[in-house]
Amino acid sequence: MSRVLALDIGSVRVGAAISDFNRVIAQGLGVWQIETWLKNFDDCVKKYDPEIILIGLPVRTDGTHGEACDNVKKVMAALEKSYPDKKFLTWDERFTTVIAQNVLISADVSRKSRRKHVDKIAAVLILESWLEYNRN
Repeated sequence: MSRVLALDIGSVRVGAAISDFNRVIAQGLGVWQIETWLKNFDDCVKKYDPEIILIGLPVRTDGTHGEACDNVKKVMAALEKSYPDKKFLTWDERFTTVIAQNVLISADVSRKSRRKHVDKIAAVLILESWLEYNRN
């Protein structure tokens, strides 16, 4: 098998996580500012050579797709053109940011520190969910 790189693309930051080669463990890579995230993404693709790029799709709680989904799909289309040898998939990311916030709050992480880590944890949750789904 090969690795999967997961992204949680927001309007301000992008969280990233990577799987191990066996696709069992998800590890957070970092949080990148939206203005410069493409450079970090490119570095990760070169370093980890993932077979799949998994992008969190911000579906509304009622299951509909809104402007945020449209924006993520546009970013994904651009990435597919730039990286034609990679497989791109989307994964429903509903509630991952809320869960990530709750994890950080329960760990007594300060509000300032939570802002720095929440997107990375959301990316890990997206990847863990996808890995678990594909194990079954």
